Amino acid sequence: MAAAPDLGLGDPMVPARYRVAGKRRETDDTWTFELEPVGGGAPLEFAPGQFNMIYSFGAGESAISISGNPARPESLTHTVRAVGIVTERICASATGDVLGIRGPYGSAWPVARAAGKDVLVVAGGIGLAPLRPILYEVLADRERFGRAVLLYGGRSPDQLLYEDELAAWRASDGFDVHVTVDTASSGWRGRVGVVPALIERLELEPARTVAFVCGPEIMMALSARALVSRGLDPANVFLSMERNMKCAVGHCGHCQYGPTFVCRDGPVYPWSVLAPMLAIREL
Repeated sequence: MAAAPDLGLGDPMVPARYRVAGKRRETDDTWTFELEPVGGGAPLEFAPGQFNMIYSFGAGESAISISGNPARPESLTHTVRAVGIVTERICASATGDVLGIRGPYGSAWPVARAAGKDVLVVAGGIGLAPLRPILYEVLADRERFGRAVLLYGGRSPDQLLYEDELAAWRASDGFDVHVTVDTASSGWRGRVGVVPALIERLELEPARTVAFVCGPEIMMALSARALVSRGLDPANVFLSMERNMKCAVGHCGHCQYGPTFVCRDGPVYPWSVLAPMLAIREL
């Protein structure tokens, strides 16, 4: 990798230096990184749903959701899929390499809104990464919430993230976990089908359920519509949008979505706000 320059501090547009403390392969093109501030700087506190701009020196930066535990900000966790020049360079980073971090940015999942209610987490593919902090927060304060359900789907079994944690969550009393895949392999013994189909079969108490949804845009739209058709209030269904975010502070306009900027007003939006915009195909 290119050498990391000695960066100044105090400017929100200047990345702080973080060292790769650990790296784990999730799928053929996706890795989870544990990052620590160079020089032992203060932990980067964040709320579930927020993102950072990760800078690969010599290549550029990319907006990546934080996928770690909000209660343990001393270890900054990101799950990154290699889908372009910048993310490919980030994913090629080895333990000890230095990356730049700007953030955290964006709106958060309103987990507090679900206090005393049932929590429904609906994830597709790498969309589980931005939702993972919700699972940590709910499990850490389990008595604060009612029933907790995770619906998770992937293209195939080998594309599922966090397999060890999925097994642990399924075995615990904390979350009711349902996993499905679009295409099964010979050894798969679980469900086959799309995530919205799980919603149709799920027992729900709509008036006391708050839902958090992240994944491919079409999967989120279909899931949100399925939840509303089951009786959930659109204001209690939250989605995390993904757009081409460049500055992360609402200045450049790259991530404009309708009258909003995803980096500043999102990425988390209620379905009551997103529904009319997602209905416009060109938007």
